[in-house]
Amino acid sequence: MLLLQIPLAFYMVDQPIGPDKFSNYATHKSLGLLLFTVTALRVAWRLTHPAPPLPVAIARWQRVIARVTQVLLYVLMLLMPLTGLLRSQAANFPVSFFGLFTVPTLVGVNEEFSKGMSAAHEMQGSVLLVLISAHALAALHHHFFRRDDVLRSMLPGAGRRGQS
Repeated sequence: MLLLQIPLAFYMVDQPIGPDKFSNYATHKSLGLLLFTVTALRVAWRLTHPAPPLPVAIARWQRVIARVTQVLLYVLMLLMPLTGLLRSQAANFPVSFFGLFTVPTLVGVNEEFSKGMSAAHEMQGSVLLVLISAHALAALHHHFFRRDDVLRSMLPGAGRRGQS
């Protein structure tokens, strides 16, 4: 979903005001709510199903960086939809979930608060892009240079097999 959200965000902000822009914003908000829900479920699942251990050959400092990066990715995937929601509601734009229902309003109309949430949302997006890039590059490094099973262990259905 992030692979849809990020390009859509860059595209929609530069669109001229009109039906297409409003439709893209609505889609972005709905995907954000869906991403929030899926991430919350993933965090709940992860709390009861620990990740496969990293190979013993990985240095402690790299393990710490990997863990911090994972936690920050989860935090941002939960925070970004919230700051986007609060920004929209504070700007008096209701948020609908794919047209099925409107999300209950959490904040009143407040232009300054909306601007602050907008700035936070954009900053979080920038940090998220950096973290996703670092995470992907590290996974590729493990796969192609270290030739261990770190990348394979991240893929669905990999479980705990093939630890190096």
